[in-house]
Amino acid sequence: MGISFIKKTVFLFLLLCFVNGKSALKIGDYYTLPPYSFQIAVLKYNGGGDWYANLETSVTNLIKYCNDNLKTSINPEQAIVDAGSIELFNYPFVHMTGHGNVIFSDQEAENLRNYLIGGGFLHVSDNYGMDKFIRPQLKKVFPELDLVELPYNHPVYHQKYDFANGLPKIHEHDNGAPKGFGLIYKGRLVCFYDFECDLGDGWENSEIHNDSEEARTKALKMGANLISYAFMGFDKK
Repeated sequence: MGISFIKKTVFLFLLLCFVNGKSALKIGDYYTLPPYSFQIAVLKYNGGGDWYANLETSVTNLIKYCNDNLKTSINPEQAIVDAGSIELFNYPFVHMTGHGNVIFSDQEAENLRNYLIGGGFLHVSDNYGMDKFIRPQLKKVFPELDLVELPYNHPVYHQKYDFANGLPKIHEHDNGAPKGFGLIYKGRLVCFYDFECDLGDGWENSEIHNDSEEARTKALKMGANLISYAFMGFDKK
């Protein structure tokens, strides 16, 4: 049995858990899953950039929002996973952020490529200053693909929550319009990159950046759309 088949089978199983809202399953007499359908992770990478930015409350707040509003059963504790680790395949959704340099080794780039081809999903959120570093590293993962700006009618903007004008503007950065870019492999969006937006900051506790409740809610709703799209891949409204 090839590793590609195994990876796709695991992700299909997690998808079924997501859709059906399963809480715990037993396989034979030997293995019982924890009371959560799956866990999501923050990507740890090399290069000196602060992969740990927003680590305390960002992703955990998104998880709570999804569990409360999408009725998912995501483990409330985020995981941390190295870009080159085989453990990457345990997490069907991986979040990546930071302000600075990113370097993927050849092994890490290959691992990320296999993960994304096998059914995984990567969300990259530029925390300001990451853009010029992440683009060549994503090119290393998929040399044949270019980041493309997604049109406003793309399903990722129209899951449970409608974003008719694309990404919400959360933080000022260079005061440009927020943009959502994607890597599309054989017709499937495998990586979503938010630029001039900063969704990850918007998920954090309000006192950290003094964001308005309106801005935080928009960020969480868009994050919930990403979670939903990563598993369903179509408009759920």
